[in-house]
Amino acid sequence: MFRQYKLRDYDFKLILYVLALSTMGVLAVGSAKSDLMDRQLLGMCAGIGAMLFLSFVDYSLILYFYWVLYVGNIFLLLSVTFFGLNIGGAQRWVNILGIQFQPSETAKILLILFYAQFIMKYREKLNTFRFLAISLLLLAIPLLLVYSQPDLSTSIMIMVIFSTMVFVGGLSYKIVAGILAVVIPTVVVFFVLILQPDQNIIRGYQAKRILGWLQPEKYPDIAYQQQNSITAIGSGQLWGKGLNNNVIASVKNGNFISEPQTDFIYAVIGEELGFAGAFAVVVLVILIVVECLLIARQAKDLAGSIIACGVAALVGFQSFINMAVATGLLPNTGIPFPFVSYGLTSLVSLYLAMGVLLNIRLQAKKY
Repeated sequence: MFRQYKLRDYDFKLILYVLALSTMGVLAVGSAKSDLMDRQLLGMCAGIGAMLFLSFVDYSLILYFYWVLYVGNIFLLLSVTFFGLNIGGAQRWVNILGIQFQPSETAKILLILFYAQFIMKYREKLNTFRFLAISLLLLAIPLLLVYSQPDLSTSIMIMVIFSTMVFVGGLSYKIVAGILAVVIPTVVVFFVLILQPDQNIIRGYQAKRILGWLQPEKYPDIAYQQQNSITAIGSGQLWGKGLNNNVIASVKNGNFISEPQTDFIYAVIGEELGFAGAFAVVVLVILIVVECLLIARQAKDLAGSIIACGVAALVGFQSFINMAVATGLLPNTGIPFPFVSYGLTSLVSLYLAMGVLLNIRLQAKKY
């Protein structure tokens, strides 16, 4: 289970970047909702402990039980369906032995580990119709369970992560080009159709969020969250208004930002730490993603490379989506900012992923 590793091979840079980003997250969460700061800090400490422990566990041993990880993931997602807690109109949480957590967040990490081993084991068949069909079928089960919670944003994120891992695994460029040739026009047609007054493609809150994003002047009651977020970020100017400030003109202090500790945590950072703080967060995310890609390049096997790239996609794309929502570039999705937004399940899960990456780095190929 444990192997002899050399301290010089330990990726202290990755740990430093993650700790710096998490610390900014704790401070921002504390400013957004002061009563949640201690819990976020506790989650960070628990995550660090889990990361350090897992960094010395041979990841090949973990991947040996890849089917157990997949079945366990399905079990957790099913537990939400039958025993989940309904909070804010969404049934995404489950309480086990007094611990409340969100299985859709752990699902991202478990699926990365599962597909890393699955793709490596059958990499010679990766570009066959049978393999792709089986892979998509295995993906469809957890995907539908997450989507039914409902959680469209996490479903999209899982698809992005899966696409990244399959591409890294060796998916043919011809297949990629064929998929893009279908997907891009479909997305364009989709947005054109949903703008029609009597469309029946999407309904409910999903349609309202997209319409509020595309036509904020027609749907001010829906677009106000993003509009206020943009105002908050702009009002921070260069250095911001300061964390935990009492400025009356603060958008956050006036309760004009919905869910400031989660979905719009970047608005809090932009307003209170200014452009400097917002830019620092972007830099830290980029550094983490680049470090993940470097680990992928040095990994001893394909599974290690896929895991590192999958985690890079998770941190990179999810961070981008959260920032894009806060700045009005994308419709409101309700997706958390990795290591920054409040949420113990997401935070600890990400630290566990970092622990696996650290072990991949410890076993890197020597040149």
